[in-house]
Amino acid sequence: MATFDRNNSTRYGMAGTQANAAAFDAGLRAYMLRVYNYMAIGVAITGVLALLTSMMATTTDPSMAATDPMSNGIMLTSIGAALYLSPLKWVVMLAPLGFVFFLSARINKMSVSGAQMAFWGFAALMGISLSSIFIVYTGNSIARVFFISAASFGALSLYGYTTKKDLSAWGSFLFMGLIGIIIASLVNLFIGSTALQFAISVIGVLVFAGLTAYDTQQIKEMYAAVDDSDVAGKKAIMGALRLYLDFINLFMMLLSLFGNRE
Repeated sequence: MATFDRNNSTRYGMAGTQANAAAFDAGLRAYMLRVYNYMAIGVAITGVLALLTSMMATTTDPSMAATDPMSNGIMLTSIGAALYLSPLKWVVMLAPLGFVFFLSARINKMSVSGAQMAFWGFAALMGISLSSIFIVYTGNSIARVFFISAASFGALSLYGYTTKKDLSAWGSFLFMGLIGIIIASLVNLFIGSTALQFAISVIGVLVFAGLTAYDTQQIKEMYAAVDDSDVAGKKAIMGALRLYLDFINLFMMLLSLFGNRE
């Protein structure tokens, strides 16, 4: 009789463990889906704002133009002249970087809804900052590179999510590469070297490809079933921000390499 009870206890213990594991997996999937949904909405906001801003910044009507025609016949409106030619361009270019640091530092003091709104605001600001790509590159090449970037990002993120290999050792190398890219990009704003830009783009593709897999694994490991809704929501937003930045930067590096200029 004692043996029978022991077997039942073992069986029910295993069932309880399996149930806990199933509940954890379901919670993890919901958490990661939330991260990807936030990220996708952020990318959509950026794309829409970039397109709308470029449409307001350019014209083919001489009566509405504030500058002479460019080589492709497009002219800048007063909005375009302010965004791309005046000192305001530095604010537009550098504001998203400052916003990232602000959101990272302040998110613990925000509500989940406040953090969401800050993330959407950052995505909108990034869209304004990236609007010039619709002037520099052809629409077809932007669409082509976007889908290449999306497919690459999806494969790399899936690898980071499913691999059993610990990618934490990549962190220091990828971080050093990221700092190098930021410094080199800021320097190249002033010197305008095409050779340096090519090197930045090639190295950037490798760095952000690695970061996509690395960040996905790190975001996955951040999940804890015991987190309350507030902590889980903020973790999802910060995870979305990391993946959003990986995707946008991967896209921009690939566009610099393979985009067809107007």
